Amino acid sequence: MASKKSSVKTSTGSTQASNCIMRWVTRLSIIGLLVALGSYLDSVRERFYVFDPKSLHELSQAAIAAHGENMPGIIDHIVTNLTATYPSTQIAINPDQKEWMFNNAGGAMGAMYIIHASITEYLIIFGTPLGTEGHSGIHTADDYFNILVGEQWAFQPGGLELERYPAGSVHLMPRGVVKQYKMHKGCFALEYARGWIPPMLPFGFADTLTSTLDFPTFYRTARITGREMIRNLLIGKI
Repeated sequence: MASKKSSVKTSTGSTQASNCIMRWVTRLSIIGLLVALGSYLDSVRERFYVFDPKSLHELSQAAIAAHGENMPGIIDHIVTNLTATYPSTQIAINPDQKEWMFNNAGGAMGAMYIIHASITEYLIIFGTPLGTEGHSGIHTADDYFNILVGEQWAFQPGGLELERYPAGSVHLMPRGVVKQYKMHKGCFALEYARGWIPPMLPFGFADTLTSTLDFPTFYRTARITGREMIRNLLIGKI
């Protein structure tokens, strides 16, 4: 009888060990597949882009040339041009220029208007008439900061001189690069990010959740960003 009980216990233990190993094999297989899928998608991400950094820079310069430091005129020039250039079946653009909201990220504070948001691209107007500075964050997208009015300064550890970006210039932040930046009084920019946008969102929300507790702005930002991403997914824009 004791031998039978011992045999049952041994069999049960072996089964449990076998099930545990199978669970770990399954988990590791799933992780491996996700890593492989992520690596593949990252290698072909260029296929998902619609906007072109050079064209956006030229558009920014044209808007400045036409309207000087008149920000409403510059914004309208940019949005009108984008709406006319890109068909609504290719990419969804938000034409509502009244949809401004505060943005606190990396210690810097300003306001933004989301022109476009999808899984692989976003295009916003960001700035403040007061001036601000903070941490750029480390991101999974290349960021092109087209200065429209005012001036931006930037700095990397080890840099002994500031980087200066006046109106009409573009400040490129390759993904993974980290900087301190300062936007002087009255500085606004057309910011274009191309890469994987969802992993950037926690940086944009962190200050609100841990410091400002401005939940109405949090809700407004999440609602408009989600709405625009869904609009684009519905027409096949990733």
